Amino acid sequence: MHVCRLWWIASLVLAIAVTAQPQEKEEFSENVSLRTLPDGRVATTFTFTTLLNDASPRDPRTLALVDDESQHYTLFPLSLGQILREYAVTELHLTLNAGKWNYQSWGYPEEPDIGAGAALWAWMADGAPTTIDYRWQGLRNALAGLFCASIGSLDEQRTTSPVLPFAPEGSLPDWGVNHVLRHASLASEHVCTENLTPFLKLLPCKSLSGVASLLNPHRLFDANWHGMSLHVLWNPQRGIEVRMTFQSVSDPLRISNTRKQDWSFRSLFDRTIESSCPVVRSSIVNVTLPSSGMYTIKPEPPVIQGSQAFYDLKNLSAPLDVKVEWRNNFEYPLEHTKHPIPFSFAARYKAQARTGQLSIFLTNHMPSSIQVVYLETMPWIVQFYLHTMRVHVNGISDDTLLSNTSYIPPVPHAKPATFQTLITLPKDSVVQVTIDVTKAFLRYTEHPPDAQRGWDLPPAVLIPITEGDVYGARIYTPPLLVDLATPDFSMPYNVTFFSCTLVAFIFGTIFNLLTRKFVVVPFDPDGTAKVKND
Repeated sequence: MHVCRLWWIASLVLAIAVTAQPQEKEEFSENVSLRTLPDGRVATTFTFTTLLNDASPRDPRTLALVDDESQHYTLFPLSLGQILREYAVTELHLTLNAGKWNYQSWGYPEEPDIGAGAALWAWMADGAPTTIDYRWQGLRNALAGLFCASIGSLDEQRTTSPVLPFAPEGSLPDWGVNHVLRHASLASEHVCTENLTPFLKLLPCKSLSGVASLLNPHRLFDANWHGMSLHVLWNPQRGIEVRMTFQSVSDPLRISNTRKQDWSFRSLFDRTIESSCPVVRSSIVNVTLPSSGMYTIKPEPPVIQGSQAFYDLKNLSAPLDVKVEWRNNFEYPLEHTKHPIPFSFAARYKAQARTGQLSIFLTNHMPSSIQVVYLETMPWIVQFYLHTMRVHVNGISDDTLLSNTSYIPPVPHAKPATFQTLITLPKDSVVQVTIDVTKAFLRYTEHPPDAQRGWDLPPAVLIPITEGDVYGARIYTPPLLVDLATPDFSMPYNVTFFSCTLVAFIFGTIFNLLTRKFVVVPFDPDGTAKVKND
């Protein structure tokens, strides 16, 4: 009996040691931050970070080997790790967003990549037995299957390489080979429940405990704006980092149907945090305290630093439901507030039958001039006329404000166009940039299923350059809708229905004549038919 007990204890200690060994190499932390916006809405950002210590991306030259090193993970998502190893991806970014982010009212988001639709870009090193484009195609298809999204539609007709706006956020290994960027976007793609489910499966605790238990799809996808993203970076001092985020902007006034902007976990997500994730290293709830108004926050935050309140969930002993309640009814601010971003923008598209005009208005709110990088990645269905580009400042023509302009023309039915320029915005001015475009004529097989709705043009990217030539966060304009010449797709169905009806009528008549037996029936004088007995 004593020997059996010692054997059981030794087995338990060995199992714990084996389990704990890979966890020392992997770290998982989670965080949720909430802040009340000036218009009464609440912005929420869920961040889940998994770190694979002392790991490095795969050298693409090793793709020629038949066997790769075994992938054994405890916290790191295995399905994602296999994709990164299979296609030797150094850095990866994937975003899926729905709605329009209001920069003027909400300011900068915590995760800057909030362009409408789907966007995917990756940095990959050259030198593999296969080409970069072949690996890019495999990466798109693999992520499409992993996240149940139409990422496979980001083919060569939507792929560009704008290096400056999408510079590496991490480090690139020095393997003696060049790293290449591939970027593609699909403005008509939206995030939904079928994308959130595989997103949660990549987390160690799924949505069973911890911060992820608040991710209720019924409430998240009812928000004014929502989006999810995946970022894979490499840091030579730390390793490979996978950061997964989900952002939403909810309206407590609409949810509660009251005049107060009170909110809580229960009102926003219809859930509370019941327990902490057992494998998490850090689990924090961060609430930005309002700067005005009389309010109360419950429960009392254990740590307050400046305007930030923190709750540590690692040793959570009771369910947590953070509540912020105001004393008075909400009133929209009428006084002028400071602009949250240095400039505001508006994009317009005027269309005719075959031509159109693309315009963008940039308003500088700063007392000094600023420079902005302006990027357009336009599908080949819309082609620019560069000689028609005009720049107006407060209604006065001034073409000297554009510099460092680069343009890669599209290839019809094959490649998109890439237009990039540097715009100087004088202080307290409104700059208008216009350019004439022409709309291509598509083959009937190239139209989308909802051809009558039109084509969604990807959002433009604006990057302010601050003092010292430091590039700011990317700012995305809303997508535009262009109407192309569309054939009458109902005609084939009309012809098919008419032909089938005519064939059925002729065939039925002839078949009836060939198979029916005609007989003469005599009648008596009183009008009754004589029955002939054979």
